[in-house]
Amino acid sequence: MISNKPYIIRAMYDWIVDSGWTPHLQVDANYPGVNVPQKFVQDGVIVLNMAPTAIVALSMDNAWFTFNARFGGVETTLGFPPEAVLAIFARENGQGMPFPPEPYPEALLDGKEERLKEEPTLSAVADSGSKQKKNAVASKASDTPKKKGAKKKPTLTVVK
Repeated sequence: MISNKPYIIRAMYDWIVDSGWTPHLQVDANYPGVNVPQKFVQDGVIVLNMAPTAIVALSMDNAWFTFNARFGGVETTLGFPPEAVLAIFARENGQGMPFPPEPYPEALLDGKEERLKEEPTLSAVADSGSKQKKNAVASKASDTPKKKGAKKKPTLTVVK
């Protein structure tokens, strides 16, 4: 059976655009095969503005998403499998859908097992000035205490 994830992402994308909002994708930048500008990756995650006015040549096939966007004034081609998408949401109100992190396919790891042991997770982030707190995208958060110098978990934030 084929995955329903690319279909859901495309449907959510269309719904967000048709509603007049700005679609954003949160992508696991460590997922094998992901091609995004590493300079803009934070805590292993990159949030991409997918507004039709911000990107060119969008293709969301079942196996691969690709488009061109400008980063620092330089046009860049981005590409990633739908499995790398952690969430799709509207910038204006945070409405959207999170996805559980997908396990990395062993055939594509090429000895990166040590670097990729910890899969990214989503957690809610409070937006102090927003009336839309109820609509924030959330998932499980770690209950373990933070160690000094430990990497911070990726979070999903509402960008205004």
